[in-house]
Amino acid sequence: MSEKPTKSALSESESKPGSASVNPESGKRIRNFRKNRFNEKAILDRLLKGNKTALGQAITLIESNQQAHQSKAEFLVEGALHYAQKSVRIGITGVPGVGKSTFIESFGNHLIEKGHKVAVLAVDPSSSVSHGSILGDKTRMEKLVTREHAFIRPSPSGDSLGGVARKTRESILLCEAAGFDVILIETVGVGQSETTVHSMTDFFLLLKLAGAGDELQGIKRGIIEMADGIVINKADGDNIKRARDAKLEFNRALHLYPEKESQWKPKVQLCSGLHGEGISEVWEMISEYHKKVQENGFFEKNRHEQNKFWLFQTINEYLKNRFYQDEQVKIALKEQLELIEQHKTTAFTAAKLLLNIR
Repeated sequence: MSEKPTKSALSESESKPGSASVNPESGKRIRNFRKNRFNEKAILDRLLKGNKTALGQAITLIESNQQAHQSKAEFLVEGALHYAQKSVRIGITGVPGVGKSTFIESFGNHLIEKGHKVAVLAVDPSSSVSHGSILGDKTRMEKLVTREHAFIRPSPSGDSLGGVARKTRESILLCEAAGFDVILIETVGVGQSETTVHSMTDFFLLLKLAGAGDELQGIKRGIIEMADGIVINKADGDNIKRARDAKLEFNRALHLYPEKESQWKPKVQLCSGLHGEGISEVWEMISEYHKKVQENGFFEKNRHEQNKFWLFQTINEYLKNRFYQDEQVKIALKEQLELIEQHKTTAFTAAKLLLNIR
């Protein structure tokens, strides 16, 4: 006599309640929650009221690569646009180990004490092998993350150039619509993200280390030319003298550059993110800059130029995605790759052929 086959616990469930004693009202609430979790209208309504959970859900939709989420993401951005543009956007960059997260935690807490609402968009480096990210900024900012008027969102850099997440700009608009008036964008700091950060922020802050041997590298890479302010971090303990010497070096370097269009002369400050020293002076510097560029009209002009830049960036991204998603291109691309491997064509000839398909 054959035994009746037994079903696994997984197949038995089939998304049905495991017990008849489950409260029908509770089950209904759970189903409604799951149904409305990514309902864009409900998310936008709660986001505009300052709900941080809704803001997190909205950014998840923005960052999603699923086709079904793209129309919802567009709805959210368009709905938030009218309420955005009302913050100071600060880009913060520096080499790994300079203490960006520690500085941001002290800086964010200082701003909240002064009555501001602070959003931190931290871009975490993605592994080139596994493509995964630790997303550990919330762990490093353990005090700031508990504050009611703080929002911290780590995002993987993915394949974005220099470590600025692909949808960071849209995330800025959502944070502004949720009522955050200071937006901090922390980058990976690998040396290639500066231009992108500069194109989406009002103030570009460069964190440096004293005695780390990167003073000349900073000058060579041209980062100082883009910086509106330089902060020598970890200026505490035995490192104070080196920090003061580094400040003199960077001040000399700043004299080598012509005057900025903003008519602002970049300043160099010392601070200790760990001990919270010099943090208030950094905010005073940014406030002074913000007042100056609003008075001389550069603030609005810069925002307009950034919008134009991101128009072209969006067009380029759209065209690239549409190109690679085309079925004819997919087939022809595979053929051309095989011909290149067989040394029967060159990369330039193959590219020209592919671009002429449509």
